[in-house]
Amino acid sequence: MQDFLPLASYANFRLIHISCAVVSVSLFLVRGSLHLRGYHWRAWPWLRVLPHCIDTLLLGAAITLMVMGGQYPWEQAWLGAKLVALLAYIALGSVALGKSTSMAARKVSFVAALLCVTYLVCVAHTRSPLLWGSATR
Repeated sequence: MQDFLPLASYANFRLIHISCAVVSVSLFLVRGSLHLRGYHWRAWPWLRVLPHCIDTLLLGAAITLMVMGGQYPWEQAWLGAKLVALLAYIALGSVALGKSTSMAARKVSFVAALLCVTYLVCVAHTRSPLLWGSATR
């Protein structure tokens, strides 16, 4: 299979995953900052569509890495922690970018979503669900 897909390596999918994560969080920062300042960012189609495209690639790369590495959230505590933090990030991000929530709720949700992302990065780096835990690489 590798002969037919020379670019289908774990390292390449990891690079795609990390790159998409950086772009995704950057776009969230842009949209959240604009939203909290009262700008109508939804008027720009690229800010409405691009994050969904990037997040789809990010999820696809994550699933591919999971399968290629044989590591699953129900077997690896750090992957389970990342999955829970990801779901929290999505929920908080939805509130932060929501139209019908109060400004105070948007601000708190925006900061909380960014804290979830920070936790995700720490867990990915240390492969430990505990921020103070030791790396299990």
